[in-house]
Amino acid sequence: MKSLVDHLSQYAAYHRDPRNIASHFIGIPLIVVAVAVLLSRPEWSLGGVWISPAVLVSLASAWFYLRLELRLGVLMTVLLGLSVWAGHALAQQSTLVWLGSGVAMFVIGWAIQFVGHHYEGRKPAFVDDVTGLIVGPLFVVAELAFMLGMRHDLKEQIEARAGGVRVNPKRAAV
Repeated sequence: MKSLVDHLSQYAAYHRDPRNIASHFIGIPLIVVAVAVLLSRPEWSLGGVWISPAVLVSLASAWFYLRLELRLGVLMTVLLGLSVWAGHALAQQSTLVWLGSGVAMFVIGWAIQFVGHHYEGRKPAFVDDVTGLIVGPLFVVAELAFMLGMRHDLKEQIEARAGGVRVNPKRAAV
């Protein structure tokens, strides 16, 4: 299994332009919540606990994150739980509200992602490796930690492999 540094370095190689990274701070959370919304129906009650496809996907994702690193894994599990909670709340609304909000967030999130990759001048990471879809949310959380002055060791390891953040000179005037 790849390590945390392996996954984040591979993903970071596709995300070195600060405008692309910034777009991911908006696009990825929208996509994660949209998936939670759309997968919150159907739901089943098992002994008073509600289960939905969103819960099952989140549990599998949490397991992936926890296996990479406990600290970030716990944080990702909490964030996934909040996303599933929001998805559940929207799934309780009318079908139009549930489906409309889920699809809208999904489409807007991906549109923002592709704008960011226009600045990057490079395709999204998941095109070459589908694990980019699960690493993306972790990348955003790690980048936020770096911005807050945390996890210097992790940042240094990633930048040693992927390079530093820099504006793409081919797209600087765009």
